[in-house]
Amino acid sequence: MSTPLRTSYPVPVTDLLPAAQKLAADLGSTPSRNRIMKEFRIGADKARLLLDALAASASPGSHLHAVPNQPMTGATVPVSASPTAPQPGASVQVTPHTDPVSPVRSGWRKWAPRLLQRGGISPADETTTETDSETETDARPIRSWPVLLLALPAFVAVWSGWVGLGELTGFGVVHPLPGIADGFTINSAITLPIGVETYAAFALRVWLSGRVPARARRFAKRTALSALALGALGQVAYHLLDAQGVTSAPWPITTAVACLPVAVLGMGAALAHLIHTRDNGSNR
Repeated sequence: MSTPLRTSYPVPVTDLLPAAQKLAADLGSTPSRNRIMKEFRIGADKARLLLDALAASASPGSHLHAVPNQPMTGATVPVSASPTAPQPGASVQVTPHTDPVSPVRSGWRKWAPRLLQRGGISPADETTTETDSETETDARPIRSWPVLLLALPAFVAVWSGWVGLGELTGFGVVHPLPGIADGFTINSAITLPIGVETYAAFALRVWLSGRVPARARRFAKRTALSALALGALGQVAYHLLDAQGVTSAPWPITTAVACLPVAVLGMGAALAHLIHTRDNGSNR
């Protein structure tokens, strides 16, 4: 059994020929193209070239022998008369059209991608017409820095609106670490802009990414739009109450605002779970 030549560079037919002759001698007949492709891990076009060279080195009534020198217009390459010992003066005609050493003349660029797909011998860092990289213009991403200019004024308005509404609905300064750090205080009103608006941006990203299961994408779409609507209603409610000089929000608004942190936590946990769940219900 022949040993396939493993290399990251294309091996010429002349280098594969001795091993092909040994394979033919072991089998007692000329191997098929599929056998050649399997043994040497090469594509169909190169296997045909190797079979042509193998046939040219054989004659009726014998296994394999060298073809005597003849005047030829193409290049000549040596051929071994036996599986192990090369014979001087033996040659095989290889025309310029099928020269395995010249990838451009032999159409190598056409069958190289097929070698890559079949796991055969492939060139290293070789670019083909089928695998040409994108041009610099196509690969250049769209700049997203203008979003920062849009986000800064929106952040100031949204933050102040939510904090103001939180203070009208009972949110305020608390001591989160009593008995541990009594001097550490935090205004719980900041939980509203952080929770609602951050979840809206995250769900919007999941929805538009196109890289999550369908259930997660549908859930992200619905909750992202809902969170954006809640954010808009919160801003409207604050500015209306502030314009009327109200110092304490009515109980329906207080109830809705108080439920927002819990609702955001539930939606965020559900979306994170759906992202890592297949559509059929099994985990990834």
